[in-house]
Amino acid sequence: MPNIKKMKKLGLKISVLACICFSLVSIDTFAQQGIVVVNQDNDINALLKLKKQINKEESLTNRYKIQVYSGNRSEAESVQEDFNTTFEKWTSKMVYEYPNFKIWAGNFATRLEADRALKDVKKTFNSAFIFKPKKDLK
Repeated sequence: MPNIKKMKKLGLKISVLACICFSLVSIDTFAQQGIVVVNQDNDINALLKLKKQINKEESLTNRYKIQVYSGNRSEAESVQEDFNTTFEKWTSKMVYEYPNFKIWAGNFATRLEADRALKDVKKTFNSAFIFKPKKDLK
């Protein structure tokens, strides 16, 4: 019988010890709080804005574009106007490649970006397609 009493006391001690350990572990701990001050030149924001503008206007040959139209000038002007009112987030330009006027839109860095844009553009201009210009035409 003495073994049963010892086992009960041992079980009670283990239960108390487990409760104490659980209590210690579950106590909220607080990390150090502080304030970070970043000293930055005011011209950095202006440079970032300029870089975004340059990237938007950039027409490098390693960029993807969407051709919306190819044909005569009057129809190209009409298509460009329709495109600009429908898709304000992408710029379009009219390019002349003998014998057609073409409407090119966007300036996408990756094929994935261009594919996503093409999906939207094809809803309105179903003959649109993605390409990489061989040279920059004015």
